[in-house]
Amino acid sequence: MTEAAALDASGLVAITDKAKAEIRTIFEREEKDGDVGLRLGVIGGGCSGLSYEMEFSQRRPDDSVIDCGGFMVLLDPKSTIYLKGITLDFQDGLQGKGFVFGNPNATNTCGCGESFSV
Repeated sequence: MTEAAALDASGLVAITDKAKAEIRTIFEREEKDGDVGLRLGVIGGGCSGLSYEMEFSQRRPDDSVIDCGGFMVLLDPKSTIYLKGITLDFQDGLQGKGFVFGNPNATNTCGCGESFSV
């Protein structure tokens, strides 16, 4: 990660300023509002066992909610276990453009960085 990001108040995840700016841009372009947030999750699959998931989603009663000033990040209880302590960054360079998860809990990651194991 090239940009420092402080953990949010709940201590769950850190989101860099660059990632926040890109997420805000997407929310504005997609005209998302109300109880819709950016859901970060983990699903089974990928070459290392678990894969990251990002999607727009309605807030659910059991979600952990992170207020990022202009948008919410939503985490379900199951995914929270695997995502605690991650850093979400956005990179745009010669190697490509996209969101990047930095997971200090991962014991193994695949070459593409889209799946991991703990």
